[in-house]
Order: sequence, then structure tokens, then C-alpha cells
Amino acid sequence: MDSSMIKGFVIGGIAMVVVSAGAVTGYKVMTKPKFAEVVGVQEVTETVVTPREECHDVQVTKQAPTSDPNRVTGTVIGGVAGGLLGSTIGSGSGRTVATIAGAAGGAYVGNQVQKSQQQKNTVTETHQRCKTVNDTTQKLIGYDVTYKLEGKEGVVRTSFKPGPTLPVKDGQVITTPPPAAG
Repeated sequence: MDSSMIKGFVIGGIAMVVVSAGAVTGYKVMTKPKFAEVVGVQEVTETVVTPREECHDVQVTKQAPTSDPNRVTGTVIGGVAGGLLGSTIGSGSGRTVATIAGAAGGAYVGNQVQKSQQQKNTVTETHQRCKTVNDTTQKLIGYDVTYKLEGKEGVVRTSFKPGPTLPVKDGQVITTPPPAAG
């Protein structure tokens, strides 16, 4: 055999290997799956807490303001009435003692009567009471999708709810939303 013939066989053999490798690669590309089977879909949510103010009116009863907090008027009127009543009892120095005792007792009773009346004298006002309450909601943030591709299971998160399959490109599951049907 001459050397040119050997070179031809070598070059031909190399060409066969290259063509065969290209065919095998092309076959593998052509036989790669185009879809992964969806076997499970789980919603993924997050809890959102939104504060808001809640108010309501309440009735508040309190003692009315008075112009005589020391009850001087009741003391004086009670003292005068007690003194007049005491002066009608007894005679001489006994009358003086009775007048003084009546005035002292009347002053005390008048003071207590005015106190009782002031405590009963109330006003009712409406006050607004507010508090912060939290509203809790669940927000959907995506889906954890379990899929089967070439006999193996995997999980991806998508922003959309998938159908029965997910597209595959170059052996990878595509997680972008499909184009909207128009």
C-alpha cells in the first residue's frame, strides 16, 4: 500500500467518526423531551398583616363641676337653720348652749347634704376610644411544581399555575409564564 492510500483511509476514517458523532449528537438533540410531566402543584403563600385603626364611642359619666367645692353654702345654711332650731330649745344659758350645738350640728348636716347633692350631680360625655387591630390575609406568591423529566423528579417555583406539562429546552424546565392567548 502506498502512503497516499493510507492517508486516504485515515482521513476517511476520521471523517466517518466526525459524521457519526454528529449524527449521534443530532439524534440525542432530536430525542430530548420537549415537555416535563407535572405530578404535583402546591400553592405558595405569605401572610400579610395590615394594621388599621378601629374606633368606637363610649359614654363617660363624671361628677359635674361645682362652683362651691368646699360646700360653704350648705355649711352656712345648715348652721343658720340649726342655730335657729337650737334657740327654740331651753332657756337662759341652756338656750345659748342649744343654739351653739344646733348651729354646729346644722352646719355639719348642711355640709353633708350639699356633698350628697353634688355627688349625684353628674354629666355624661361621649369619648372616642381607638385601638389598632391587625387584619391578616394570605397572598399567593407562586406555585411549587413537582415534575417528572427523563425518569427523575424535580421541583421548580413558577409564578403561574401550570397545566399538565411544562416546556423543556436544552434539558431544563422553562418556568416563565406562557404567552397570553390573544
